[in-house]
Amino acid sequence: MSGLKLFNTKSGVTEVAPRLAEVEADVQDLVEAHMQTMLGVRFLASEYSTGPVHGGRIDSLGLDENGAPTVIEYKRATDPGVLSQGLFYMAWLLDHRAEFGHLVRDRLGSHAAAQVLWSAPRLICVAGDFTRYDIHAVREHRHAIDLVRYRYFGSEHVGLETVASFAGRAATQKAGSRNRGTAKAQRTATETGAMAELAAAVDEVLLGLGDDLTKVSNQTYTAYRRMQNYACLVPPKKAKLLVYLKADPTTVDLVPGFARDVTGLGHHGTGDLELTLQSERDLERAADYFRQSYALA
Repeated sequence: MSGLKLFNTKSGVTEVAPRLAEVEADVQDLVEAHMQTMLGVRFLASEYSTGPVHGGRIDSLGLDENGAPTVIEYKRATDPGVLSQGLFYMAWLLDHRAEFGHLVRDRLGSHAAAQVLWSAPRLICVAGDFTRYDIHAVREHRHAIDLVRYRYFGSEHVGLETVASFAGRAATQKAGSRNRGTAKAQRTATETGAMAELAAAVDEVLLGLGDDLTKVSNQTYTAYRRMQNYACLVPPKKAKLLVYLKADPTTVDLVPGFARDVTGLGHHGTGDLELTLQSERDLERAADYFRQSYALA
């Protein structure tokens, strides 16, 4: 992994040398077996055939935590064709929405199929490394694309690093239109605009945590993500904002009226730690919770 050194501190300090997988299938098998934990994506299918006309097999198909259809392609090392191949399959996916919907319904149920977010389909490329041309292309393309570098460390550890991430122009436009709806809800909640100002401040703080962040909106929340969601902001109701975080509720101070463990409770957004924000002071208190959640995503 670029610039990262890992050391074993048992009986002194010994560097654990990073290595690539012996074969591409090792990476694919590992990610598919633990896709939700590693990428925040629910696994749907492996080596999915695109049929005799299109010709090809998609390494993995999934549905991310915001409901976005996701194509995952793997390469053992650096391969200048990984991005082009992934975009080739993205084009197929967008032309076969009904087929994908049936797949989601069969694997995850009708509710998940009804929530598919076609405004923000994703391509995730997992590889040993990427060229500078790949990284540049991600920022120029209209789709949501994540380039993820992997490394094995010894026999028990694997690391993932987001090399480049872009929310996609289509998703950004949709997010803007949804945000206009959110702004309208904010004005309804409080004509003074206090909640709208607070929501804008929360947005600024969440996006300011790093340069590897993207956001995507659906009908019920705006998700802020790294490789996975680290925060979800729900449109305000009754003069308060609800933010759901990836941080483990058992590891933070649960302050009554401010921080709550919602594990097992139904709510919009992802994450089991709920913060209730009603003022700028609450936002200041939330900063440490935000940073902890960001570190875990």
